[in-house]
Amino acid sequence: MAITNTRDIENCASKGPQDLEEPFIEHTNKVVVISEDEETSETNVSVGMVLFSTCVAVCGSFEFGSCVGYSAPAQSAIREDLNLTLAQYSMFGSIVTIGAMIGAITSGRIADSIGRKGAMRMSAAFCIAGWLAVYLSMEALLLDIGRFLTGYGIGVFSFVVPVFIAEIAPKNLRGGLTTLNQLMIVIGASLAFLMGTMLSWRNLAITGLVPCIALLVGLFFIPESPRWLAKVGLEKEFEVALRRLRGKDADVSAEAAEIKAYIESLKDQSDAKILDLFDSKYIRSVTIAVGLMVFQQIGGINGVGFYASETFVAAGMSSGNTGTIAYALIQVPITIVGALLMDRSGRRPLLMVSATGTFLGSFLTGTAFLLEGQTLLLDWVPTLAVSGVLIYIASFSIGMGAVPWVIMSEIFPIHIKGIAGSLVVLVNWLGAWAVSYTFNFLMSWSSTGTFFVFSGSCALTVLFVAKVVPETKGKTLEEIQSSINS
Repeated sequence: MAITNTRDIENCASKGPQDLEEPFIEHTNKVVVISEDEETSETNVSVGMVLFSTCVAVCGSFEFGSCVGYSAPAQSAIREDLNLTLAQYSMFGSIVTIGAMIGAITSGRIADSIGRKGAMRMSAAFCIAGWLAVYLSMEALLLDIGRFLTGYGIGVFSFVVPVFIAEIAPKNLRGGLTTLNQLMIVIGASLAFLMGTMLSWRNLAITGLVPCIALLVGLFFIPESPRWLAKVGLEKEFEVALRRLRGKDADVSAEAAEIKAYIESLKDQSDAKILDLFDSKYIRSVTIAVGLMVFQQIGGINGVGFYASETFVAAGMSSGNTGTIAYALIQVPITIVGALLMDRSGRRPLLMVSATGTFLGSFLTGTAFLLEGQTLLLDWVPTLAVSGVLIYIASFSIGMGAVPWVIMSEIFPIHIKGIAGSLVVLVNWLGAWAVSYTFNFLMSWSSTGTFFVFSGSCALTVLFVAKVVPETKGKTLEEIQSSINS
């Protein structure tokens, strides 16, 4: 028995569970049946527009990576050309994080009020203005303003891109497509670093305009998120957008009915406020999303990533370049593997394997520094340290890098997704700042202790995932939210 329209939903609502031949989801007084026919019909769904829309959206992710990767290769040239002190350049490098935090705070409200596409347009405009300010800078003030504007733009991108992809993708492809967000961040950062060795800092800033322009052009050719359109009451546009995403020959009636029924069940809900997130209905979703972001950061990724070269040198290598190049090259293929596995193995197994691997990598690196401090097996110390860091980054790339963002985009009901997503992204940026700021102080205290602390955090991550995080593979967003918040 397959439900194909609203009348079918109302008829089913009058029956008990024993009268239904197939699994169902209950939303207030409405029941949505997920039929075997619907599962089989997914093979007739065209994914061309979904893939194209995803490619357009992840231009924002590429921009994110370009912005993050800009400051390291440009450092010496900017300081020399503009006569900046180390303190002035440190302000330039770190103010992007402040802009991103503010972008994170406002991202949810913006995406809810002007739509997912509108939020991406606005973010691109901020990034374009920021890059032009950096390019035209003749002194520190305009340089900092430009960096702040790009930071604000990527703060919004970090929320809206994975949410948009999750809301347009079929459930069997959602995990892999959302993982492209993290993959493009990694590619953007790596390319910025490589181009920075060949281009002047001003020309490198101009390259940051390319993904923004590609995004702005692409947005004219893709539909808005159908779930957002349904939420704001644009029913005609909702149906048109869903049909464009699924293909002209696809039967979208069952999916449309499920989305409409879920939106209808939320009509009595008022606009969410920050205190509403602590309501018993939503506290589990908040705990899962915030917890994953906290564990992602306290595992030490930003400290390990930002200071990889210095870590290798501290472990006794004559130069950190070889290890750093290997570090950069390993991220992209491993992130691709994670994307391919996301909708096959599931989210939880990837997180468990990833956190276990980061534990092992941190422990090996800490052991290398312990041996160095005790003057034992000194010939093995550099190899052990590089191996530990590479195991760490490979393990992080396959799961902990991308999966928390995927789950964040899946587990919140649409009426609280804006405010909840803002909180989650803010926590992530605060954690990134805290770890990157304190890493050098921790290493001065004890290199061994620093990596053993990170390994302990990674071990706690395994326990958190095992006890708290649900599997979301193969479920619609409405099914996920019903099971979590019931």
